[in-house]
Amino acid sequence: MPDFDLIVIGAGSAGLSITAAAAQLGVRVALIERDQMGGDCLNTGCVPSKALLAAAHAADAMRTAGRFGLGAVEPTVDWDGVRVHVRNAITTIAPNDSIERFRDLGATVILGEARFAAPDAITVNGQRLTARRIVIATGSKAFVPAIPGLAEVPYLTNASIFALSVRPAHLLILGGGPIGLEMADAFAGLGSQVTIIEATTIANRDDPELVAPLRAALRARGVVIHENIAVAGVENGPLKDGPVLRLADGRRVSGSHLLIATGRKPSLEALDLPIGQVAVSRQGILTDAGLRSISNKRVFAAGDVADPHGVGPRAFTHVAGYHAGIVIRRALFRLPARIDDRAVPRVTYTNPALAQVGLTEAAARQAGLTVSALRWPMADNDRAVADADTTGLVKLVVHANRVVGAGIVAPGAGEMIGQWTLAIAAGTKLSALAGLIIPYPTRAEAGKRALGTWFTPRLFSDRTRLLVRLLARLPG
Repeated sequence: MPDFDLIVIGAGSAGLSITAAAAQLGVRVALIERDQMGGDCLNTGCVPSKALLAAAHAADAMRTAGRFGLGAVEPTVDWDGVRVHVRNAITTIAPNDSIERFRDLGATVILGEARFAAPDAITVNGQRLTARRIVIATGSKAFVPAIPGLAEVPYLTNASIFALSVRPAHLLILGGGPIGLEMADAFAGLGSQVTIIEATTIANRDDPELVAPLRAALRARGVVIHENIAVAGVENGPLKDGPVLRLADGRRVSGSHLLIATGRKPSLEALDLPIGQVAVSRQGILTDAGLRSISNKRVFAAGDVADPHGVGPRAFTHVAGYHAGIVIRRALFRLPARIDDRAVPRVTYTNPALAQVGLTEAAARQAGLTVSALRWPMADNDRAVADADTTGLVKLVVHANRVVGAGIVAPGAGEMIGQWTLAIAAGTKLSALAGLIIPYPTRAEAGKRALGTWFTPRLFSDRTRLLVRLLARLPG
C-alpha cells in the first residue's frame, strides 16, 4: 500500500489549496516544501509588492493633495519604516500558510527538496515516499536572460529586491511587463529615480490603447522609459558604484541598482522528472486540459509549472488557485474537469492600474471575429471627477451580442474587472448586462456606460422614434 494517497510538491498557492482540501476530506496527504511556506506570492511576490505599492501610492497622494485644496507636501520616506510595513503584511498573512495550520488540518508537512525516485515515488531528506497521486506545484522563478557581462554585475530579481536595506538612488529595470512596471511605480513613488528598458513595448500583452495612459502617468512621475531597444551588454560602472547598460543603439544607461524583470521560468530542475516519466516543454510540465501529465497518469501539475497542451503557463496566483480546483475535482473526486482560459483576468497594480480579461480588440480581429469596440472615458465618470482623478477608460470588445474581451485602465481597475470576467465566462447577453444595477457614484459605472454606447444608436434610431410616435397616439 502506498505511503500516501496524495503527495503535493510545493507550498505555494496551488499546493496549499490542494493540500488543505485533501486533508479536510480525510485523504492521507503529504506536503513537501524546500523553502518557505506560502511560496513566491507570500514571500517575494504578490504580498510584498502590493505592500510596497501601497506605501508609494500613499506618498503620491501627499504630493498631489493640492487637487483637493489641501496642502501638498513632499513626503519624507523612512525606508526602514517602509520595510517594516512590507514585513508586517507578510507576517500577518503567513499563519494562513503555516506548517502548524496544515499539520492541524491533518496533512504531513515535510521541509526538504523532493526528487522523483520512480513514477510513483519521491525521495526527500533521504526518505522514499510512495503515493497514488502526485501533484507538482513548485511555481516559477525569475528568468535571467543571457546578456554579455550580466553574470559579472550584481543584479536584483523579485526574490531579492524586497530585502534591500537601502533605497536605490537610481533603479534600472530590465523588462516592462507587470513586475517591471509595478516596481517602477513603487520605487518612483518612494523617491527613487527609475529607468525602464524594454525590448518591445511595455505591457505588450495588453491593448495599446489602454497602455498609453499608464505610460503617460509613469512618465509624469519621472520614470524614464526606453522601448523597442535591446540591451547589448552590462558592465560595472567605472567606480563599481552601479551597473551600466549598453543599449543596442550605442547609448549607455547607468544606475545604482539593476532589477531583472524579463519574465518567469518554471522551477523544475531539482525534481529529476525523467525518472518520474514526466514529460516537459521549455515552459513547464505538459498536461492535458485537466492538468494531468500526458506521460505519467499518476502526476498532476498546477500553477506556474503547468503547460496544458503546450501553449505555455499563466503565471498568476489566481490561476494557481483555479488550477487547484481542477486538480481537486480530478484527483480526489475523480470527476471530469478541464481548464477554460477564455476568461482569465490579469492586473498590473500600478496607478492607474491596468486590467484585462478575454480577448483584446487586436486578438479578436486576428481570430477572425467581427467585433465592435465600446469605450467610456473616466473623464465622463462622476466618481472619477469627485476623486479628482479622471485618468483612463473602459474598453469592451463585443462579438455576436456578447462581450468577449474587456480592458480597464484606471485607479482600482483590478476591483472593476470581476463583473466582466463573469460576463465572458458565462456568455452573458448584452441585454442582461445592460439591466445590471450599478451603485452610484462608482467607477464601475463606466463599464455600463460603455455598454450603453452599443444600445444608444439602436434605441434612438429613426425607426424607433417613429414607433414611439405611433404608440403615443394610441388611447390609454
